[in-house]
Amino acid sequence: MTRPTPRPRTLLGFDYGLRRIGVAVGQEVTRSVAPLITLSRKTDKPDWDAITRLIAEWQPDLLIVGLPLTLEGEDQEMTRRARRFGNQLKGRYNLPVEMVDERLTSYEAEQLLEERSHNGAGRSDPEDIDQVAAQLILQSWFDQQLTPEQHERTP
Repeated sequence: MTRPTPRPRTLLGFDYGLRRIGVAVGQEVTRSVAPLITLSRKTDKPDWDAITRLIAEWQPDLLIVGLPLTLEGEDQEMTRRARRFGNQLKGRYNLPVEMVDERLTSYEAEQLLEERSHNGAGRSDPEDIDQVAAQLILQSWFDQQLTPEQHERTP
């Protein structure tokens, strides 16, 4: 008897912010990650209608939320808010949520976009930073899933 092949998991990554939330999508088998969209917050609350549409469209199996720690790795006010957002995602959509250290992802995203614009790709919209930061958060999660042997084989 053959076992059914598990379907590849789809993941959504979130870069939570006070004004905007960047979203990226990833696929587990290929470990491919792409920026998706930046959502504006509505009256100090996430745009739950837009998030619901993304959940319905992409049907993710797992949600990854960036955890904004201080450079020393300690909690701060945004850490608490990001955790709350993760708990709200879990409660609203009944999906597993994992938190990933996101230190310096917005800075790294800004540097990547600046590099692209210098290479003739044109100027980037500031909202692109949030999407790329979400992409980096999701990529970080994938990287953490690799075994030490897999790390040695990745370029």
